[in-house]
Amino acid sequence: MRTFPSYRGDLRYVCTQCRGHFPGDDLLYVCPACSGVLLLEDASFETLKARDGAGWQALFDARAASCNPALAGIFRFYELIAPVLEEEDILCLGEGNTPIIPAAPALREKLGLEFAFKNEGQNPSASFKDRGMACVFSYLKSLVRKHGWTSLLTVCASTGDTSASAAMYASYLGDPVTSIVLLPHGKVTPQQLSQPLGSGARVLEIPGVFDDCMKVVEFLSENYRVALLNSKNSWRILGQESYAFEVAQWRRWDLREVCVFVPIGNAGNITAVMQGFLKLHALNIIADLPRIFGVQSHHADPVYRYYAAPAQNRAYAAVAVQPSVAQAAMIGNPVSFPRVRMLAERYQYLGGPGSFQVIQVTEQAIIDGMLEANRHGHIACPQGGECLAGMQSALRHGLISSRNFCILDATAHALKFADFQNLYFTAAFSPDFGITPKPELVNAPELVLSPQERQDLGEDLFIRETAARIAGRLELSPRNAA
Repeated sequence: MRTFPSYRGDLRYVCTQCRGHFPGDDLLYVCPACSGVLLLEDASFETLKARDGAGWQALFDARAASCNPALAGIFRFYELIAPVLEEEDILCLGEGNTPIIPAAPALREKLGLEFAFKNEGQNPSASFKDRGMACVFSYLKSLVRKHGWTSLLTVCASTGDTSASAAMYASYLGDPVTSIVLLPHGKVTPQQLSQPLGSGARVLEIPGVFDDCMKVVEFLSENYRVALLNSKNSWRILGQESYAFEVAQWRRWDLREVCVFVPIGNAGNITAVMQGFLKLHALNIIADLPRIFGVQSHHADPVYRYYAAPAQNRAYAAVAVQPSVAQAAMIGNPVSFPRVRMLAERYQYLGGPGSFQVIQVTEQAIIDGMLEANRHGHIACPQGGECLAGMQSALRHGLISSRNFCILDATAHALKFADFQNLYFTAAFSPDFGITPKPELVNAPELVLSPQERQDLGEDLFIRETAARIAGRLELSPRNAA
Protein backbone atom coordinates (compact mmCIF):
# COMPACT_ATOMS: atom_id res chain seq x y z
CA MET A 1 0.00 0.00 0.00
CA ARG A 2 1.72 3.17 -1.24
CA THR A 3 -1.13 5.69 -1.16
CA PHE A 4 -0.76 8.13 1.72
CA PRO A 5 -3.97 9.28 3.49
CA SER A 6 -5.54 12.51 2.31
CA TYR A 7 -7.19 13.20 5.68
CA ARG A 8 -5.70 16.05 7.71
CA GLY A 9 -6.95 16.68 11.21
CA ASP A 10 -7.08 19.77 13.38
CA LEU A 11 -4.99 18.97 16.43
CA ARG A 12 -5.59 21.17 19.47
CA TYR A 13 -3.99 21.22 22.88
CA VAL A 14 -6.60 20.65 25.59
CA CYS A 15 -5.83 21.56 29.19
CA THR A 16 -6.66 18.86 31.73
CA GLN A 17 -7.22 21.52 34.38
CA CYS A 18 -9.10 24.51 32.93
CA ARG A 19 -10.26 22.65 29.77
CA GLY A 20 -8.91 25.46 27.59
CA HIS A 21 -8.17 24.76 23.89
CA PHE A 22 -5.08 26.02 22.06
CA PRO A 23 -3.78 25.57 18.48
CA GLY A 24 -1.56 22.53 18.02
CA ASP A 25 0.81 24.08 15.48
CA ASP A 26 3.64 24.74 17.97
CA LEU A 27 5.27 23.03 20.91
CA LEU A 28 3.39 23.65 24.14
CA TYR A 29 4.15 21.75 27.34
CA VAL A 30 1.76 23.41 29.79
CA CYS A 31 -1.43 25.40 29.47
CA PRO A 32 -0.73 29.08 28.67
CA ALA A 33 -3.70 30.06 30.85
CA CYS A 34 -3.26 27.99 34.03
CA SER A 35 -0.04 25.92 33.58
CA GLY A 36 -2.06 22.69 33.57
CA VAL A 37 -0.93 19.53 31.78
CA LEU A 38 -2.04 19.24 28.15
CA LEU A 39 -3.39 16.57 25.82
CA LEU A 40 -3.67 16.74 22.04
CA GLU A 41 -7.09 16.10 20.54
CA ASP A 42 -8.32 16.24 16.95
CA ALA A 43 -11.06 18.85 16.63
CA SER A 44 -12.12 17.15 13.37
CA PHE A 45 -12.35 13.70 14.96
CA GLU A 46 -16.13 13.46 14.44
CA THR A 47 -15.64 13.48 10.67
CA LEU A 48 -13.83 10.14 10.96
CA LYS A 49 -17.16 8.56 11.89
CA ALA A 50 -18.14 8.77 8.22
CA ARG A 51 -16.29 5.46 7.90
CA ASP A 52 -17.88 2.69 9.98
CA GLY A 53 -16.00 0.56 12.48
CA ALA A 54 -15.67 -2.40 10.13
CA GLY A 55 -14.23 -0.09 7.48
CA TRP A 56 -11.54 1.15 9.86
CA GLN A 57 -10.72 -2.41 10.87
CA ALA A 58 -10.27 -3.42 7.24
CA LEU A 59 -8.12 -0.37 6.50
CA PHE A 60 -5.79 -0.89 9.44
CA ASP A 61 -5.56 -4.62 8.73
CA ALA A 62 -4.58 -3.90 5.11
CA ARG A 63 -1.93 -1.41 6.19
CA ALA A 64 -0.34 -4.02 8.42
CA ALA A 65 1.16 -5.43 5.21
CA SER A 66 2.26 -2.05 3.85
CA CYS A 67 5.80 -1.61 2.49
CA ASN A 68 5.51 2.17 2.79
CA PRO A 69 7.59 3.29 5.84
CA ALA A 70 5.25 6.24 6.34
CA LEU A 71 2.37 3.80 6.92
CA ALA A 72 4.33 1.14 8.79
CA GLY A 73 4.56 0.48 12.50
CA ILE A 74 2.67 3.00 14.58
CA PHE A 75 1.80 5.12 11.57
CA ARG A 76 -0.52 2.55 10.02
CA PHE A 77 -2.97 4.19 12.45
CA TYR A 78 -2.14 7.60 10.94
CA GLU A 79 -5.61 9.13 11.23
CA LEU A 80 -5.74 8.34 14.97
CA ILE A 81 -2.22 9.46 15.86
CA ALA A 82 -0.86 12.56 14.13
CA PRO A 83 -2.96 13.33 11.04
CA VAL A 84 -1.25 16.66 10.42
CA LEU A 85 2.08 15.21 9.32
CA GLU A 86 3.09 15.02 5.68
CA GLU A 87 4.51 11.79 4.31
CA GLU A 88 7.99 13.30 3.94
CA ASP A 89 8.14 14.16 7.65
CA ILE A 90 7.35 10.74 9.10
CA LEU A 91 10.32 9.10 10.78
CA CYS A 92 10.08 5.33 11.13
CA LEU A 93 12.88 3.20 12.60
CA GLY A 94 10.84 0.02 12.89
CA GLU A 95 9.02 0.87 16.10
CA GLY A 96 5.69 -0.73 16.92
CA ASN A 97 4.40 -4.11 15.75
CA THR A 98 5.82 -5.64 18.92
CA PRO A 99 4.70 -9.22 19.46
CA ILE A 100 2.17 -10.33 22.04
CA ILE A 101 3.52 -13.64 23.33
CA PRO A 102 1.12 -16.00 25.13
CA ALA A 103 2.41 -17.15 28.50
CA ALA A 104 4.41 -20.36 28.42
CA PRO A 105 2.09 -23.32 29.11
CA ALA A 106 3.82 -24.22 32.38
CA LEU A 107 3.61 -20.62 33.66
CA ARG A 108 -0.01 -20.33 32.59
CA GLU A 109 -0.85 -23.54 34.42
CA LYS A 110 1.10 -22.48 37.50
CA LEU A 111 -0.70 -19.14 37.81
CA GLY A 112 -4.11 -20.38 36.69
CA LEU A 113 -4.77 -17.62 34.14
CA GLU A 114 -4.67 -17.07 30.40
CA PHE A 115 -2.31 -14.17 29.77
CA ALA A 116 0.37 -12.81 27.45
CA PHE A 117 3.27 -10.36 27.50
CA LYS A 118 3.44 -7.56 24.95
CA ASN A 119 7.19 -7.42 24.36
CA GLU A 120 7.93 -3.71 24.03
CA GLY A 121 11.61 -4.54 24.45
CA GLN A 122 11.54 -5.55 20.78
CA ASN A 123 11.31 -1.92 19.70
CA PRO A 124 14.50 -0.47 18.11
CA SER A 125 15.99 0.98 21.31
CA ALA A 126 14.57 -1.94 23.32
CA SER A 127 11.71 -0.10 25.03
CA PHE A 128 8.20 1.27 24.46
CA LYS A 129 9.56 4.83 24.44
CA ASP A 130 10.21 4.51 20.70
CA ARG A 131 6.48 4.77 19.99
CA GLY A 132 6.29 8.28 21.40
CA MET A 133 9.68 9.36 20.06
CA ALA A 134 8.76 8.35 16.50
CA CYS A 135 5.78 10.67 16.72
CA VAL A 136 7.47 13.63 18.39
CA PHE A 137 10.57 13.49 16.18
CA SER A 138 8.37 13.33 13.08
CA TYR A 139 6.67 16.48 14.33
CA LEU A 140 10.04 18.13 15.05
CA LYS A 141 11.18 17.20 11.55
CA SER A 142 8.11 18.96 10.15
CA LEU A 143 8.80 22.07 12.25
CA VAL A 144 12.42 22.20 11.08
CA ARG A 145 11.26 21.95 7.45
CA LYS A 146 8.47 24.52 7.77
CA HIS A 147 10.45 27.13 9.73
CA GLY A 148 13.88 26.55 8.25
CA TRP A 149 15.46 26.16 11.68
CA THR A 150 19.23 25.77 11.66
CA SER A 151 19.48 24.30 15.15
CA LEU A 152 17.17 22.47 17.53
CA LEU A 153 18.27 21.15 20.91
CA THR A 154 16.20 18.33 22.41
CA VAL A 155 16.33 17.60 26.14
CA CYS A 156 14.84 14.95 28.41
CA ALA A 157 15.05 13.62 31.95
CA SER A 158 15.32 9.88 32.19
CA THR A 159 15.92 6.78 34.26
CA GLY A 160 17.37 5.16 31.14
CA ASP A 161 14.84 4.20 28.48
CA THR A 162 13.69 7.71 27.51
CA SER A 163 17.28 8.89 27.06
CA ALA A 164 18.16 5.83 24.94
CA SER A 165 15.21 6.40 22.63
CA ALA A 166 15.58 10.18 22.39
CA ALA A 167 19.29 9.93 21.62
CA MET A 168 18.72 7.26 18.97
CA TYR A 169 16.05 9.21 17.07
CA ALA A 170 18.01 12.46 17.33
CA SER A 171 21.15 10.83 15.97
CA TYR A 172 19.18 9.28 13.09
CA LEU A 173 17.51 12.57 12.18
CA GLY A 174 20.82 14.40 12.49
CA ASP A 175 21.59 18.04 11.82
CA PRO A 176 20.13 20.44 12.89
CA VAL A 177 18.80 18.32 15.78
CA THR A 178 21.03 17.50 18.76
CA SER A 179 20.27 15.63 21.98
CA ILE A 180 20.95 16.34 25.67
CA VAL A 181 19.81 13.92 28.37
CA LEU A 182 19.72 14.37 32.15
CA LEU A 183 20.12 11.26 34.30
CA PRO A 184 20.06 10.76 38.09
CA HIS A 185 23.65 9.97 39.01
CA GLY A 186 24.22 6.32 39.95
CA LYS A 187 20.58 5.29 39.35
CA VAL A 188 20.76 4.07 35.75
CA THR A 189 22.00 0.61 34.82
CA PRO A 190 25.28 0.45 32.84
CA GLN A 191 23.41 -1.09 29.93
CA GLN A 192 20.96 1.81 29.78
CA LEU A 193 23.70 4.42 30.22
CA SER A 194 25.62 2.95 27.30
CA GLN A 195 22.76 3.64 24.87
CA PRO A 196 22.65 7.47 24.79
CA LEU A 197 26.43 7.56 25.00
CA GLY A 198 26.65 5.23 22.01
CA SER A 199 24.20 7.40 20.05
CA GLY A 200 26.40 10.42 20.64
CA ALA A 201 24.12 12.35 22.99
CA ARG A 202 25.55 14.65 25.60
CA VAL A 203 24.78 12.99 28.94
CA LEU A 204 24.54 15.17 32.05
CA GLU A 205 24.18 13.52 35.46
CA ILE A 206 22.78 15.24 38.52
CA PRO A 207 22.49 14.02 42.12
CA GLY A 208 19.02 12.89 43.16
CA VAL A 209 16.25 10.89 41.52
CA PHE A 210 14.23 11.18 38.33
CA ASP A 211 11.86 13.74 39.86
CA ASP A 212 14.83 16.07 40.42
CA CYS A 213 15.96 15.67 36.80
CA MET A 214 12.42 16.37 35.63
CA LYS A 215 12.24 19.62 37.58
CA VAL A 216 15.45 20.83 35.92
CA VAL A 217 14.22 19.86 32.44
CA GLU A 218 10.91 21.63 33.03
CA PHE A 219 12.75 24.79 34.06
CA LEU A 220 14.93 24.60 30.96
CA SER A 221 11.92 24.18 28.66
CA GLU A 222 10.11 27.11 30.27
CA ASN A 223 13.08 29.50 30.09
CA TYR A 224 15.20 28.45 27.11
CA ARG A 225 14.70 27.41 23.49
CA VAL A 226 14.76 23.63 23.80
CA ALA A 227 12.39 20.85 22.81
CA LEU A 228 11.31 18.82 25.85
CA LEU A 229 10.94 15.12 25.09
CA ASN A 230 9.46 13.70 28.28
CA SER A 231 5.83 12.59 28.38
CA LYS A 232 4.89 16.14 29.34
CA ASN A 233 5.20 16.58 25.57
CA SER A 234 1.74 15.65 24.28
CA TRP A 235 3.13 14.38 20.98
CA ARG A 236 4.75 11.56 22.92
CA ILE A 237 1.34 10.49 24.20
CA LEU A 238 -0.07 10.36 20.66
CA GLY A 239 2.60 7.93 19.50
CA GLN A 240 2.20 5.71 22.54
CA GLU A 241 -1.53 5.33 21.86
CA SER A 242 -0.47 2.86 19.16
CA TYR A 243 0.06 0.29 21.92
CA ALA A 244 -3.71 0.18 22.47
CA PHE A 245 -4.39 0.01 18.73
CA GLU A 246 -2.03 -2.94 18.32
CA VAL A 247 -3.56 -4.81 21.27
CA ALA A 248 -7.01 -4.41 19.74
CA GLN A 249 -5.83 -5.48 16.29
CA TRP A 250 -4.03 -8.53 17.73
CA ARG A 251 -7.28 -9.54 19.41
CA ARG A 252 -9.06 -9.11 16.07
CA TRP A 253 -10.84 -6.07 17.49
CA ASP A 254 -12.67 -8.11 20.16
CA LEU A 255 -11.75 -6.98 23.68
CA ARG A 256 -14.47 -8.66 25.70
CA GLU A 257 -13.10 -10.00 29.02
CA VAL A 258 -9.65 -8.56 28.25
CA CYS A 259 -7.64 -6.94 31.06
CA VAL A 260 -4.57 -4.81 30.30
CA PHE A 261 -1.91 -4.30 32.99
CA VAL A 262 0.33 -1.25 32.64
CA PRO A 263 3.06 0.05 35.01
CA ILE A 264 2.34 3.66 35.88
CA GLY A 265 5.78 5.29 36.24
CA ASN A 266 5.45 8.85 34.98
CA ALA A 267 1.87 7.96 33.92
CA GLY A 268 2.35 8.82 30.26
CA ASN A 269 1.91 5.28 29.00
CA ILE A 270 -1.26 4.51 30.92
CA THR A 271 -2.60 7.87 29.72
CA ALA A 272 -1.89 6.85 26.13
CA VAL A 273 -3.37 3.38 26.55
CA MET A 274 -6.63 4.79 27.91
CA GLN A 275 -6.80 7.49 25.25
CA GLY A 276 -6.14 4.95 22.52
CA PHE A 277 -8.89 2.58 23.56
CA LEU A 278 -11.31 5.50 23.96
CA LYS A 279 -10.64 6.56 20.36
CA LEU A 280 -11.27 3.05 19.06
CA HIS A 281 -14.49 2.86 21.03
CA ALA A 282 -15.68 6.25 19.80
CA LEU A 283 -15.27 5.12 16.17
CA ASN A 284 -16.98 1.74 16.83
CA ILE A 285 -13.76 -0.04 15.91
CA ILE A 286 -14.14 -1.93 19.19
CA ALA A 287 -17.47 -2.63 20.86
CA ASP A 288 -16.07 -3.15 24.36
CA LEU A 289 -13.43 -1.32 26.37
CA PRO A 290 -10.92 -3.63 28.05
CA ARG A 291 -10.38 -3.24 31.77
CA ILE A 292 -7.18 -1.38 32.59
CA PHE A 293 -5.07 -1.97 35.70
CA GLY A 294 -2.33 0.49 36.54
CA VAL A 295 0.40 -1.00 38.72
CA GLN A 296 2.73 0.77 41.17
CA SER A 297 5.49 -0.36 43.51
CA HIS A 298 4.95 0.31 47.20
CA HIS A 299 8.19 2.33 46.94
CA ALA A 300 6.60 4.86 44.56
CA ASP A 301 2.81 4.77 44.72
CA PRO A 302 1.13 8.22 44.68
CA VAL A 303 -1.48 7.20 42.10
CA TYR A 304 -2.37 4.03 44.02
CA ARG A 305 -2.79 6.06 47.21
CA TYR A 306 -5.07 8.50 45.42
CA TYR A 307 -7.43 5.82 44.10
CA ALA A 308 -7.25 3.71 47.27
CA ALA A 309 -8.98 6.52 49.19
CA PRO A 310 -12.78 6.88 49.15
CA ALA A 311 -13.86 8.95 46.15
CA GLN A 312 -15.18 11.79 48.29
CA ASN A 313 -11.89 12.07 50.22
CA ARG A 314 -9.35 11.81 47.42
CA ALA A 315 -6.47 14.28 47.44
CA TYR A 316 -3.40 13.79 45.29
CA ALA A 317 0.02 14.16 46.94
CA ALA A 318 3.52 13.38 45.70
CA VAL A 319 5.53 10.82 47.68
CA ALA A 320 9.22 10.43 48.47
CA VAL A 321 10.43 7.41 46.52
CA GLN A 322 12.54 4.54 47.79
CA PRO A 323 14.89 2.36 45.72
CA SER A 324 13.06 0.20 43.18
CA VAL A 325 14.07 -2.49 40.71
CA ALA A 326 11.35 -1.05 38.47
CA GLN A 327 13.52 2.01 37.87
CA ALA A 328 11.26 3.57 35.28
CA ALA A 329 8.46 3.47 37.83
CA MET A 330 10.48 5.07 40.63
CA ILE A 331 8.66 8.38 40.29
CA GLY A 332 6.99 10.05 43.23
CA ASN A 333 5.19 12.80 41.31
CA PRO A 334 4.08 11.56 37.87
CA VAL A 335 3.85 14.40 35.37
CA SER A 336 0.86 12.85 33.62
CA PHE A 337 -1.29 12.23 36.69
CA PRO A 338 -3.75 15.03 35.74
CA ARG A 339 -4.22 13.27 32.39
CA VAL A 340 -4.86 9.97 34.15
CA ARG A 341 -7.46 11.51 36.43
CA MET A 342 -9.32 13.17 33.57
CA LEU A 343 -9.28 10.12 31.28
CA ALA A 344 -10.08 7.66 34.07
CA GLU A 345 -13.33 9.50 34.72
CA ARG A 346 -14.27 9.24 31.05
CA TYR A 347 -13.12 5.62 30.87
CA GLN A 348 -15.14 4.52 33.90
CA TYR A 349 -18.21 6.38 32.63
CA LEU A 350 -18.12 4.35 29.40
CA GLY A 351 -16.63 1.09 30.69
CA GLY A 352 -18.47 0.91 33.99
CA PRO A 353 -17.24 0.38 37.58
CA GLY A 354 -13.93 -1.42 37.79
CA SER A 355 -12.92 -0.63 34.21
CA PHE A 356 -9.97 1.37 35.56
CA GLN A 357 -8.14 0.38 38.75
CA VAL A 358 -4.73 0.83 40.36
CA ILE A 359 -2.88 -1.94 42.18
CA GLN A 360 0.08 -1.72 44.57
CA VAL A 361 2.76 -4.44 44.61
CA THR A 362 5.95 -5.04 46.59
CA GLU A 363 9.52 -4.90 45.34
CA GLN A 364 9.87 -8.58 46.21
CA ALA A 365 6.89 -9.43 44.01
CA ILE A 366 8.24 -7.33 41.14
CA ILE A 367 11.67 -8.97 40.93
CA ASP A 368 10.25 -12.44 41.58
CA GLY A 369 7.71 -11.84 38.80
CA MET A 370 10.43 -10.84 36.34
CA LEU A 371 12.57 -13.88 37.14
CA GLU A 372 9.59 -16.25 37.11
CA ALA A 373 8.54 -15.01 33.68
CA ASN A 374 12.02 -15.26 32.23
CA ARG A 375 12.50 -18.75 33.64
CA HIS A 376 9.62 -19.67 31.37
CA GLY A 377 11.10 -18.27 28.16
CA HIS A 378 9.98 -14.63 28.28
CA ILE A 379 12.16 -11.50 28.11
CA ALA A 380 10.40 -9.43 30.76
CA CYS A 381 11.94 -6.36 32.37
CA PRO A 382 11.21 -5.38 36.00
CA GLN A 383 8.19 -3.42 34.77
CA GLY A 384 6.95 -6.61 33.11
CA GLY A 385 7.50 -8.33 36.46
CA GLU A 386 5.53 -5.52 38.07
CA CYS A 387 2.61 -6.24 35.76
CA LEU A 388 2.81 -9.97 36.47
CA ALA A 389 2.76 -9.21 40.19
CA GLY A 390 -0.19 -6.88 39.63
CA MET A 391 -2.09 -9.59 37.79
CA GLN A 392 -1.47 -12.08 40.61
CA SER A 393 -2.63 -9.53 43.17
CA ALA A 394 -5.77 -8.81 41.16
CA LEU A 395 -6.51 -12.53 41.05
CA ARG A 396 -6.00 -12.94 44.81
CA HIS A 397 -8.35 -10.05 45.53
CA GLY A 398 -11.05 -11.33 43.21
CA LEU A 399 -10.72 -8.44 40.74
CA ILE A 400 -10.17 -10.83 37.82
CA SER A 401 -11.00 -14.48 37.21
CA SER A 402 -10.16 -17.36 34.92
CA ARG A 403 -12.61 -16.06 32.32
CA ASN A 404 -10.39 -13.04 31.70
CA PHE A 405 -7.49 -12.81 29.28
CA CYS A 406 -4.73 -10.55 30.60
CA ILE A 407 -2.16 -8.62 28.55
CA LEU A 408 0.92 -7.53 30.50
CA ASP A 409 3.06 -4.62 29.41
CA ALA A 410 6.75 -5.62 29.42
CA THR A 411 8.02 -2.12 28.68
CA ALA A 412 11.67 -2.91 27.93
CA HIS A 413 14.06 -5.76 27.21
CA ALA A 414 15.30 -7.94 30.06
CA LEU A 415 18.94 -7.39 29.03
CA LYS A 416 18.71 -3.74 30.09
CA PHE A 417 18.33 -4.94 33.67
CA ALA A 418 20.89 -7.73 33.87
CA ASP A 419 22.49 -6.00 36.88
CA PHE A 420 19.33 -6.43 38.96
CA GLN A 421 19.20 -10.11 38.07
CA ASN A 422 22.82 -10.51 39.17
CA LEU A 423 22.15 -8.66 42.43
CA TYR A 424 19.33 -11.10 43.11
CA PHE A 425 21.42 -14.16 42.30
CA THR A 426 24.24 -12.99 44.58
CA ALA A 427 21.99 -11.67 47.41
CA ALA A 428 23.63 -8.27 46.97
CA PHE A 429 20.60 -5.95 47.11
CA SER A 430 20.89 -3.23 49.72
CA PRO A 431 18.37 -3.48 52.59
CA ASP A 432 16.52 -0.45 51.15
CA PHE A 433 15.01 -2.65 48.44
CA GLY A 434 13.49 -5.13 50.91
CA ILE A 435 14.29 -8.09 48.66
CA THR A 436 15.25 -11.58 49.84
CA PRO A 437 16.27 -13.99 47.05
CA LYS A 438 14.23 -17.18 46.77
CA PRO A 439 16.55 -20.20 46.41
CA GLU A 440 14.43 -21.71 43.65
CA LEU A 441 14.91 -18.59 41.51
CA VAL A 442 18.66 -18.19 42.08
CA ASN A 443 21.02 -19.37 39.36
CA ALA A 444 24.81 -19.28 38.95
CA PRO A 445 27.44 -20.70 36.60
CA GLU A 446 29.25 -23.88 37.68
CA LEU A 447 32.99 -24.29 37.07
CA VAL A 448 33.60 -27.78 35.69
CA LEU A 449 37.36 -27.78 36.27
CA SER A 450 39.88 -25.15 37.26
CA PRO A 451 42.41 -23.54 34.88
CA GLN A 452 45.16 -25.32 36.82
CA GLU A 453 43.42 -28.67 36.32
CA ARG A 454 43.18 -28.04 32.59
CA GLN A 455 46.85 -27.24 32.42
CA ASP A 456 47.77 -30.37 34.39
CA LEU A 457 45.60 -32.58 32.18
CA GLY A 458 47.04 -31.40 28.90
CA GLU A 459 45.11 -31.07 25.64
CA ASP A 460 44.73 -34.82 25.04
CA LEU A 461 42.87 -35.53 28.26
CA PHE A 462 41.10 -32.17 28.62
CA ILE A 463 38.06 -32.96 26.45
CA ARG A 464 37.62 -36.49 27.79
CA GLU A 465 37.89 -35.47 31.46
CA THR A 466 35.63 -32.41 31.04
CA ALA A 467 32.98 -34.47 29.26
CA ALA A 468 33.19 -37.18 31.94
CA ARG A 469 32.65 -34.66 34.73
CA ILE A 470 29.69 -33.09 32.92
CA ALA A 471 28.17 -36.52 32.30
CA GLY A 472 28.58 -37.36 35.98
CA ARG A 473 26.92 -34.14 37.16
CA LEU A 474 24.03 -34.57 34.75
CA GLU A 475 23.75 -38.32 35.35
CA LEU A 476 23.91 -39.02 31.63
CA SER A 477 23.61 -42.57 30.34
CA PRO A 478 26.17 -43.87 27.78
CA ARG A 479 24.85 -43.95 24.23
CA ASN A 480 25.24 -47.76 24.04
CA ALA A 481 23.64 -48.45 27.43
CA ALA A 482 20.77 -50.95 27.49
